[in-house]
Amino acid sequence: QRDDHEVKVFYSWKGTEDQNDREFGKKIKWDIPLLVGYEYSFINNKAKDPGTHHFFGLDNPDMIAEIEHWGANAVLVYGWAFKTHISVLRHFHGRVPVFFRGDSTLLTGGNLIRRLFRKIWLNWVYRHIDVAFYPGKHSKNYFLAAGLPLAKLCHVPHSVDNNRFSKNALALEEKSLQYRRQLGIPDDSLVLLFAGKLVSRKQPILLLQVVQELVQLKRYNIHLIFVGSGPLKKRMSVLSKGSDYIHFLGFRNQTDMPWLYRIGDIYVLPSVIETWGLGVNEAMACSRPVLVSDKVGCAPDIVKSKVSGEIFSAENKDNLTNIIREYYHNRMALNDMRRKAYVLIQQWSVEKAVKLLGDHILDQSRRP
Repeated sequence: QRDDHEVKVFYSWKGTEDQNDREFGKKIKWDIPLLVGYEYSFINNKAKDPGTHHFFGLDNPDMIAEIEHWGANAVLVYGWAFKTHISVLRHFHGRVPVFFRGDSTLLTGGNLIRRLFRKIWLNWVYRHIDVAFYPGKHSKNYFLAAGLPLAKLCHVPHSVDNNRFSKNALALEEKSLQYRRQLGIPDDSLVLLFAGKLVSRKQPILLLQVVQELVQLKRYNIHLIFVGSGPLKKRMSVLSKGSDYIHFLGFRNQTDMPWLYRIGDIYVLPSVIETWGLGVNEAMACSRPVLVSDKVGCAPDIVKSKVSGEIFSAENKDNLTNIIREYYHNRMALNDMRRKAYVLIQQWSVEKAVKLLGDHILDQSRRP
């Protein structure tokens, strides 16, 4: 909508529409409009096994010609781990300003040899870009370690549509309260909520075990809600058999999330691998404090102790247990953090991201 830019998006894949999502284990069709208000094209993908799960899954021989035919005088590429994206970076380097957006971090580690080869590869990849946009501190450190100088880095925050999650907040709070009661959850319970794919890297079973151990002490009135589906669902159902304080709500679409987040008193994301964790943004936009592991990319940027939430060690179950205990006994602090979490996440808005992104592109494109 800015009058100083003409934008067109060239998609290298149609995503999961009318296809099975490999981790949700079902066909996903989002119920909010994703292709409205801007010009776009889906470029033919000739990959034998199409998808974003491997390097050759995006193979679009016509991509460069389509971009050139449109007449782009700047190109922004999202991610490098695909054949087409590497081709675009290489082709347009030196012809027009090339921008890059990625949220990789150094949190995943790996053995020494793998890290060495990865660094050599990334040094080569990033020679083809003029500016990299990073969403937070962990991704900034990643780009610096990959050989990009500070002068080529610009901060553009990861954001969600905060307004969509906060609009009609009172009505959403009432709807979530009524649903809690339908689930048989007493009003004085502490409710923890996990929303995401039920996959190993997100450690939902760790959270389940922590809650079971606390409830079995008979001093903790805690309920745990899982929103989402995935390959761990069957195992988790077996582990939670007889635990009427654990609730599985299954996959829910986007329009339900603003009231679903509000069912919980705290949003928990215990992942061992999470480049950012946009669910944290969404929960905070719903005025919910968050508990996230130290392997979640957004942790140092938006999770502030006693303000928006707490950070715990992904490899230390006792650490998470103790934090839950603390807030179970201090509900007043938890209620105060609702407001603080909401206020903090307003700094990570779509509007701010758009302004920074647009200004950086405009400035770079005007340089001789």
